[in-house]
Amino acid sequence: MSPTPPARRLRLHLPRRMFAQVLLMQVVIAAGVAVLATGLFLAPLSDQLDDQAMRRALSIAQTTAAQPQIAEDLTDTPATASGPVQREAERIRTATKAEYIVVMDRRGVRWSHPTPSEIGRLVSTDPGQALAGHDVMQIDSGTLGRTARGKVPLRDGDGKIVGAVSVGIAYDSVRARLLHAIPGLFAYAGGALAVGALAAWLISRRVQRQTRDLAFSDISALLAEREAMLHGIREGVVALDRGGRIRLLNDEARRLLGIGDEAVGRSLDEALGEGRTADVLAGRVTGTDLLTVRGQRVLVANRMPTDDGGAVATLRDRTELEQLGRELDSTRGLIDALRAQDHEHANRMHTVLGLLELEMYDDAVEFVGEVVGDHRATAEQVAERIQDPLLAALLVGKATVAAERGVALSLADRTGLPDRLIDPRGLVTIVGNLVDNAVDATAGTSHARVEVELQAEGRTATLRVRDTGPGIPEEQRELIFTEGWSTKQRPAHRERGIGLPLVRRLAERQGGSATVGEAAGGGAEFTVVLPEALAAADLEPALAVPSDPHAHTVAEEESR
Repeated sequence: MSPTPPARRLRLHLPRRMFAQVLLMQVVIAAGVAVLATGLFLAPLSDQLDDQAMRRALSIAQTTAAQPQIAEDLTDTPATASGPVQREAERIRTATKAEYIVVMDRRGVRWSHPTPSEIGRLVSTDPGQALAGHDVMQIDSGTLGRTARGKVPLRDGDGKIVGAVSVGIAYDSVRARLLHAIPGLFAYAGGALAVGALAAWLISRRVQRQTRDLAFSDISALLAEREAMLHGIREGVVALDRGGRIRLLNDEARRLLGIGDEAVGRSLDEALGEGRTADVLAGRVTGTDLLTVRGQRVLVANRMPTDDGGAVATLRDRTELEQLGRELDSTRGLIDALRAQDHEHANRMHTVLGLLELEMYDDAVEFVGEVVGDHRATAEQVAERIQDPLLAALLVGKATVAAERGVALSLADRTGLPDRLIDPRGLVTIVGNLVDNAVDATAGTSHARVEVELQAEGRTATLRVRDTGPGIPEEQRELIFTEGWSTKQRPAHRERGIGLPLVRRLAERQGGSATVGEAAGGGAEFTVVLPEALAAADLEPALAVPSDPHAHTVAEEESR
């Protein structure tokens, strides 16, 4: 025989939906509060009704004992059912609807009672306290059942205690009043419960709309997925409330913006400082794929408003892409320069070949010597004035590209920079951007010329780049340092409006400045001051400025 299957336990399952659980909990809480409030009201109500009944009985007893005729009749007449004490007591009992009024002498013998046969007998409860001159209130049982009693001493005209008066209120009437009050209490409690249930339903409906009828487990899963997604993606996410305060940052946003958890709850201007980055994230600058520079990073930001009045902004790091774009531009320039040099080299080789065929050997040797000497002189001149190898190599390469585009790139007379740069790559970025912009501005114009001046004074390096281009209008001299602003046509592989903001940002990182003005002969003159660009000098003297008073144009040296 197969074993008997175990009995299944009855399990109560809560509803899965969040709004249903909230509704159920609120209804249970409202019902519990209604029951508790009713119980707390009924508990003292019974005691209050008892106290009221006893005080009413005591009041009737005091009123009865205050009549002097009853004390006189108690001492002058016998205890009979037709005596004056019995008649007066019954009259008062009928008028006050008391259960009984008993008048007794000092021995405890009744002189009045609702049941005439009890007259002349001893009372069933101890009258000692009343006969001793004390007022008594109590709930007790006697010959007529359980009653609320009041007992007072009975005094004659001289104030002597001659007996006592005991008045009883039927306890059934007290209980009836209590029972009569219960339906009303339940009605009020039921009304309060109904109002509470209606309010709970309305709140639950609102919760249902706001949570889109999700279950608690669904919300918990969504929160877990959100945390995993926010901190797992390689894009920065910044969530803002309707007041523009930061309420959420993922790990990538902290890295890109250079801020931590202390920024949560603060405004963008407080957390990031005033600038384009804060303006873009706050929505003061509108558009899609907006460019901004934060530190040394080039960021692309997009902002999406939310239904609650806040917004979510995403950030992408475009630094490497911008670097690749610039390297691509440089590579294209170098390719163009190499193509030009190849063409020039072919011409020179044809010249040498012609000289050899004409048997003009001395002229051929002199021509080859001049060509080789010119290239060597150009590199030596730059290396003599710019002792940092990276910066010198950059200027030699830029001179070749500029010469191909018909621009003469030269070093100013006062140029001199020792090999003590703390951040040579940063200065290379600054010089490269400014020279590229100057070449672009002057290319295609007559007598195009770009002059670079680098000076060192103590630990301060000063860079000036002058050109003979059209210059920059005064009203645009601050605007050109804004991220994303450019007058040039946007290339296919990258954004414009990054170079000059990056130059200013790199300068300000070192406590310096980047400004633009008008050159002496027309065109633009960019000035970058870097107070802490050079390491402290050793025992060797500072680099002397070359004594050659003439400015040599690198592009001219290349074309010789």
